[in-house]
Amino acid sequence: MTSLLILSRRFMFTTVNMKNNGRLTLFQGKGLSRTYYASLKVSALHQKLWLLSLCQRTFHKCCGDRGLFGGGRGSAQGQHTLEDIAKSIRERECKRIVVMAGAGISTPSGIPDFRSPGSGLYDNLQQYDLPYAEAIFEINYFHHNPKPFFALAKELYPGNYQPNLTHYFIRLLHDKGQLLRMYTQNIDGLERMAGIPPKMLVEAHGTFATATCTVCRRDYKGEELHNDIMAGTVPNCLHCKGVIKPDIVFFGEELPQHFFLYLTDFPMADLLIVMGTSLEVEPFASLAGAVSGSVPRLLINRDLVGPFVWGPPRNNDVAELGDVVSGVKKLAEALGWMPELEALMAAQGQQASKEREE
Repeated sequence: MTSLLILSRRFMFTTVNMKNNGRLTLFQGKGLSRTYYASLKVSALHQKLWLLSLCQRTFHKCCGDRGLFGGGRGSAQGQHTLEDIAKSIRERECKRIVVMAGAGISTPSGIPDFRSPGSGLYDNLQQYDLPYAEAIFEINYFHHNPKPFFALAKELYPGNYQPNLTHYFIRLLHDKGQLLRMYTQNIDGLERMAGIPPKMLVEAHGTFATATCTVCRRDYKGEELHNDIMAGTVPNCLHCKGVIKPDIVFFGEELPQHFFLYLTDFPMADLLIVMGTSLEVEPFASLAGAVSGSVPRLLINRDLVGPFVWGPPRNNDVAELGDVVSGVKKLAEALGWMPELEALMAAQGQQASKEREE
């Protein structure tokens, strides 16, 4: 067994134990006061990528903007702009676009994110009498008491909310044959509702679209749980009476195998768009540093995050800060795609209304 050194959020040291079978246990939380973990089966390549990411952040905290070997972040001469990104997409210089997205693309649809003080889901879980907020997504606690998760699942269940302009922009990238893959941290299913095919999605933290019995491991379709979840009851397996759990990735569970498509997707990407994410949860966060240095990266986000803060200077990085929907709309306008985007949203809205009536 090999012991690796990492940094906690309070810049305190703790250890991560890596077993020979490639199972990596991550520790996260505030300082060392409480430890939350996720056992993730990862490749040796991703272990190196993740550790490099941690090292870069460590040096940024120590050295500020001087970088790893001193010197500044470089001049802004030749710095790319949003218009440069739009031109590359419009002229199809970028045809293998990877999108990374987090909760910030879904909050405009009315879904609360997990971490915003006062309004995030973790701050609004007191009603479930949890030992601590994150327990609702811990697999051991779920086995002990699944009721709080299913109460939350009733609120988050696909169909309660509708996709917004950001989801449809990504759908339009797909329709134009320029989306290589979308990597999402979200479990709300709005990407699928916007018409992005499942094969184009890597739902890094799982999905409600499928489910599995926690006892006999029998597979279920997500819609088979719908009535129980909406009724506020815990769904049980028809065969063994075990609890059926949606295929959401909890702390303490392995990432879906589909996640490891990044090993081929990111080396092929010719543009990375990161939107609506704090890039705080590993190993998803490290993917932002997995593209070649020659590949442009566009951040559409409320704040600078991840390698856009602590990484080495890159003149092909572009940050459009502020409201995510406004940033995506600005990109769509620069592309000249707004008429198509509005038509797509209207057509999908009419289809959704028709399905609800039926």
